[in-house]
Amino acid sequence: MTIATLRLVAVACTAAAATATANPACTALDDDAARLRCYDAAAGRKPAAKPAVPAPAASPAPLIANATPSASDLGSRWELDAGAKAPPFTFRPHRQNYLLPLTHTDSVNKAPYQATLDALAGAGLVQPGSAPVEPTEAAFQLSFKSKLLEGLVADRADLWVGYTQRSFWQVYNGDVSAPFRDTNYEPEAILALRTDVDVLGLKWRTLNLGLVHQSNGRSEPLSRSWNRVYAEFGFERGPFTLAIRPWYRFKEDAKDDDNPDITKYMGHGDLVATVKAGRHQFGLLARQNFSSGYGAAQLDWSFPLYGALRGYAQVFTGYGYNLLDYNHRQTVGGIGVLLTDRF
Repeated sequence: MTIATLRLVAVACTAAAATATANPACTALDDDAARLRCYDAAAGRKPAAKPAVPAPAASPAPLIANATPSASDLGSRWELDAGAKAPPFTFRPHRQNYLLPLTHTDSVNKAPYQATLDALAGAGLVQPGSAPVEPTEAAFQLSFKSKLLEGLVADRADLWVGYTQRSFWQVYNGDVSAPFRDTNYEPEAILALRTDVDVLGLKWRTLNLGLVHQSNGRSEPLSRSWNRVYAEFGFERGPFTLAIRPWYRFKEDAKDDDNPDITKYMGHGDLVATVKAGRHQFGLLARQNFSSGYGAAQLDWSFPLYGALRGYAQVFTGYGYNLLDYNHRQTVGGIGVLLTDRF
C-alpha cells in the first residue's frame, strides 16, 4: 500500500470519527450501549452477527414416571389426558406401595397349621392349642405397572401389565426364626379404555378389562391360588374417585383346586373409593358376597409426614385379609408409611 493510500484511509477514519463524535443525538444518550450503537450507525459500522445458540437438548424420558397426581387422579393413573402420557415401558405405581412395620390381628388363623400342630402336640413338642404365628407382625406391598402398547381401539385404549406383591412377615416371632408367614403374588394384564362419559353427576373416565392370577406360591396344605377376569369401571368427581370391579373366577379341576370355595368368602367383585381432604386422603375397599353373607372392608388414611413420604394407617375387618386367611374372619390394624398411593 502506498503512502498516499494510507493518508486517504487516515483522513477518512478521522472524518468519520469526527462526524460520530460531533453527532448531538448520540452525545445526548445516557445509556452506554445505546450511545455506542448510535456512534456505530453514524460511522457506518454494522454490528457483528451474534453466533447462533444451539437449542438445549431434550431431556430423556424418566424410566419411572412421576407419581404426582394431576387434576384428575384417574387421568394420571391411566394416562387418559394428553399431559399425562409417558412412553411405553415406563414404570408407574399401580396399587399402593406401603410398609407397615406394625400390624396386629384380633384372631390368629390356626387352621392352616392344625394338622402339623396336632402331630407336634402328640409328640410332646408343643403345647396343645398353641399357634406357630404371633398376632403382631409386619406387612408391606409393592405394586407397579407398565404400558406395553398405546393408541389401540380407535386411539382410545392402551395395553398394560401390572404386578402386585403383599408380604406378611413374622419379624417379632424369634421362636420360629421370624419367617415370612405368607406372600401373595398377583401379575395381571389390563386393557384400559378411555370413556369420558357423564353418569349421575360423575365422570366415567375408564373401563379396564383385566386378566389376573393370584397365588401364594406355597405347597400343600398351604397352597392358595385363583384366576379371574374382571371389568373395572373408574369414576371421579373433583377429589373423589370410585372404582367398581366385578370379576369372574375361572373354574379349575377339583383335584387341582386348593380353595374351591374362595368366591364364597371373597365374593364376585370389589369397590374402592377414595377422597382427598387437603393433604389427607381417605380410602374404603369393600367386598360382599350377598348369597353367602361373607364380606370385608378396609379403611385407609394417609397423611403428610416428611417430603414425599406419607404416614399410613390401615384397618381391615372381615374375610380375605390375604390368601392364606381367605376363609378366616379377623380384624387387623396397621401403621406405617405410604410410598405411593393409588395413582
